[in-house]
Amino acid sequence: MSIWLFRAGSNGEFEDKFLQDNRVYLTWDDLNINLKKLEEKEELYTYLVDKYELEKQKTAINWASQIYPIAHRMKIGDWIVLPSKMNRTIHFGEITSDYSYDQSLGSPYYHYRDVKWFAQDVPRDRFEQDILYSMGAFMTICKIHKNNAEERIKSMHKNGWHVVDKPIPKKIEETEDEVIPDLEEFIADRISEHIIKKFKGHKMETLIEGILKAKGFTTYKSPEGADQGVDILAAADTLGFGSPKICVQIKTTDAPVDRPTMDQLIGTMSNMNADYGLLVSWNGFKSSVKKEIPKQFFRLRLWDSAKIIEQLFENYDALSDDLKAEIPLKKVWMLNRED
Repeated sequence: MSIWLFRAGSNGEFEDKFLQDNRVYLTWDDLNINLKKLEEKEELYTYLVDKYELEKQKTAINWASQIYPIAHRMKIGDWIVLPSKMNRTIHFGEITSDYSYDQSLGSPYYHYRDVKWFAQDVPRDRFEQDILYSMGAFMTICKIHKNNAEERIKSMHKNGWHVVDKPIPKKIEETEDEVIPDLEEFIADRISEHIIKKFKGHKMETLIEGILKAKGFTTYKSPEGADQGVDILAAADTLGFGSPKICVQIKTTDAPVDRPTMDQLIGTMSNMNADYGLLVSWNGFKSSVKKEIPKQFFRLRLWDSAKIIEQLFENYDALSDDLKAEIPLKKVWMLNRED
């Protein structure tokens, strides 16, 4: 059994369709040919060069290596790893069908495999750094196999998605077919690992309060213990008498937050005469919460670890010196090149 990394678009724009249709699609625009007809990878390479007028040999080879597996290498019973771009979680599925080509579905959904999603929204922070590195390939499709990844991921699945207590190699294995990682994802994973160590439990409230203060809010943080459904109150202007008035609830449990937690916050917003609510969950939100996003758009915002890190970047210069000391970051410039 092999494990395959799949991407649902560069920005995760096809993620919901993958999960709802119980499929993975090869979302390559206008690739309207049955890939079974191209039995050898060299045939696919030649087709791509002609179809897309590719001038660089490296680009054609890279594309062919990603496209070829869905029709010729993947097998029923193989696993799919689908990292979410919506939040910092990972979905896992098992391939249940052979390759299919259906031109009637329209671009970019011509090519697909049926999948049974057996685990959704598994927090990224459950995985060791070298496994995340393997999952961070900057490719649409590739096989995950470095550092005994297949066995370790299967062992985690049997152990409730927690790392099995046995020696794990810390060094990232490099071989001739090492793929280029998604640097943004890799950096976010490293920062996430650091934040979890520094801000466990109630300490997360300190970080969220610091970000809100950096954004210009005056805050009140509930003492540890019974919080009556709210961890932080935040309001505009110096004294905190202005609007918007926000109730903040923060959860740091290992599992994604469910619908009753959101409903509790909405009730608290009414009791506190708040204008809006902010629900913070480092490990994300269950689908029952995500489905309510359109209905609650004008009243409620959700922050998972990805959003917290994004807010950290945006407001870092205005953070207190104490928080900067806990999370020492520096800006780095690099060329943004895909070839």
